[in-house]
Amino acid sequence: MSKIVVIDDSQAEIQLIELYLKAAHHTVVSFSSTDNLEDKIVTEQPDLIVMDVVMPGRNGFQACRDLKNDARFKSIPIVLCTSKGLESDKFWGQQQGANGHVVKPFKSEELLQAIKLALAE
Repeated sequence: MSKIVVIDDSQAEIQLIELYLKAAHHTVVSFSSTDNLEDKIVTEQPDLIVMDVVMPGRNGFQACRDLKNDARFKSIPIVLCTSKGLESDKFWGQQQGANGHVVKPFKSEELLQAIKLALAE
């Protein structure tokens, strides 16, 4: 399956996402912030990134935009997994380059479907 990097400042959310992804036979590497994110992505070489939006420091929208504007990472799909579920939030995520958007709380099927679609793009 795929190697997926999960970025969320909530350890409980990371554990839940890891549970769902590992059950679907994905390899998971998690980080609790976007600090030094580019270096971590170079090291991990993920197939996809699942990222929260609301985080201290650089938020998920900013980190998504930064990664998509960097030629090294532009082709890595990003699924935003966030409590920000308004249509305007989804639109803004797309404008930043996100390939998918899952609203917390979510079911495992919703997350896995968003990942499947993002990987197929």
